[in-house]
Amino acid sequence: MWDVLIWTGAGVTLIGLGLLLYCITKVARARKSGVDEEAMGAILQSVVAVNLGGLCLSAIGLMCVVLGIAFQ
Repeated sequence: MWDVLIWTGAGVTLIGLGLLLYCITKVARARKSGVDEEAMGAILQSVVAVNLGGLCLSAIGLMCVVLGIAFQ
């Protein structure tokens, strides 16, 4: 029964990590292309919400994994 919580938590964590990697690659590509400061600010503002969502999903997923292991 607790295996479901562990594997679901692991999946949610991987989705969160995928979102974090997306944010990293988007900002890295923008820096590499040499956009001006105003455009870089717009890109960073658009990435902030996705970054926080990915961080939140990763934390919730890890909490689920830890709870599943603790209750097993």
